[in-house]
Amino acid sequence: MSTKLPTRPPKLHSVSAPRFAIVASEYNPDFVQALVNNTCKELYQIDENSQIDLFGAPGSFEIPVIAEMVASSHRCDVIIALGLIMQGKTKHAEFIAQSVSHALQQIALKHSLPVIHEVLLVADEKEARERCIDKELNRGLEAARAAFAMLRVKEKLKNKSQPR
Repeated sequence: MSTKLPTRPPKLHSVSAPRFAIVASEYNPDFVQALVNNTCKELYQIDENSQIDLFGAPGSFEIPVIAEMVASSHRCDVIIALGLIMQGKTKHAEFIAQSVSHALQQIALKHSLPVIHEVLLVADEKEARERCIDKELNRGLEAARAAFAMLRVKEKLKNKSQPR
């Protein structure tokens, strides 16, 4: 686990506004809504012209299905998946987390589309608060910064592929 957030990247110099799709779980709403709020705030801090579409999923397990639909629609430059899975006494949370992680990676590879994975598996509410609400390790900020980092790579590859 990282203990320091990446620095805020500079605004991109592309002609069009960056388009983001956030797919967020509606389960554990206090924590997930904080992730959504922090992600959106940071996206707008980096580029005030950011376009953000928000899609709700009943729970974390359903996030990949919606992410696949969004990816297939070609409506965005980056998908950001936000959710919170709280570890219980059984292995159920781990199974959900593994399934979501694998599915999100497959969507990214299938569509050559960045999918930022911030569906968090946490031990308890204290850990959830640290990652979703507190500023020091906030994964919403991290998601936004990672999204712009991936856009920068896409832009660089696009510019290299155009004839000179």
